[in-house]
Parts: sequence; C-alpha cells; structure tokens
Amino acid sequence: MAAKSKVQGVVTSDKMDKTVVVMVERQVRHGMYGKIQRRSSKFMAHDETNQAHVGDLVEIAESRPLSRHKRWVVTSVLQRAAQPAGGSGPAAENAR
Repeated sequence: MAAKSKVQGVVTSDKMDKTVVVMVERQVRHGMYGKIQRRSSKFMAHDETNQAHVGDLVEIAESRPLSRHKRWVVTSVLQRAAQPAGGSGPAAENAR
C-alpha cells in the first residue's frame, strides 16, 4: 500500500462544523520561460475537534473519501495565527 501524502497549508475558512478549507501553495517552473511561479490549491479537510482556525498553519494527510469534497484530514496545527492585541469585532469597535 502506498504511503499517504502529507502537505502543509494555511486555513482560509473554518465556518463549517468539523471541516476547514486549507490553501496549499507550491512553486512550479514555467515550461518555456523557466520563471518560478506560485500555484495554490484549496482542499477541504476534516477537523474532528474544530481546533484549527483561520490563519493557522496546519498539516493535512490524505484519507479515504469522507464526503463529496473531503479527502484530507488535519493531523496537526503547526503554528497558530497571530491574534490582534485588544481584540476585534463589533464589541471592540463600540468600546473605542
């Protein structure tokens, strides 16, 4: 049996229950001109404990199909997103 592929990416959406959208960037050399280009792919990944949030760097691994679009599972959160000091949102705006 082949080894499951693992990739790292940044969470772009966590609005669904137990699911996150992860954007994975890779570098590709242009076929004719040779310039290095950045390409990105978005994957829906299963997050059983809802531990990953927008901006977090996560590692995802291939799995069996879990739904129509989910074929990846979040294995670990490598780095948390930086939270702005003083909070954010409507409550923070009204306090100023």
